[in-house]
Amino acid sequence: MALQLGMIGLDVRDLRRSIEFYRLLGLDIPEPHPEFPAALHRMESGVTLVLAEGFAAKNDPDWVRPERGYQQFLEFFVGDDASVDEQWRTLTEAGYHGRMAPAKTTGPYAAMIDDPDGNVILISSDAAADPTATKPGLGAGSEVTAG
Repeated sequence: MALQLGMIGLDVRDLRRSIEFYRLLGLDIPEPHPEFPAALHRMESGVTLVLAEGFAAKNDPDWVRPERGYQQFLEFFVGDDASVDEQWRTLTEAGYHGRMAPAKTTGPYAAMIDDPDGNVILISSDAAADPTATKPGLGAGSEVTAG
């Protein structure tokens, strides 16, 4: 079996605020699990987004929450450029920090927003991030065929 990315876990400070943010982004995040502070959402791509409050601190005694900056980002494919613009407006009008307004980058048309914990969310119309693509490309100029 080939190696597959199955989950992306985010250790969040406030589970309720995170659920509200990702719902506003367009994900159907369920209510938290009744026995532990986590909510899981499987996307159409098959990858599950896990929002967990306190998981890292409880399970890794050496873990320290980063104070500033970011080393990763989560990219969400939203369809076309107009959808990127719409998501940007929805999230920034709701008070979330806009890191980069919608623009054509060296790759896709995209915008960057901080979630409640400072995780950078890239909202794009990049065909390479389209979960229905049958041949993922690597940015601008790549051929991608929708399935």
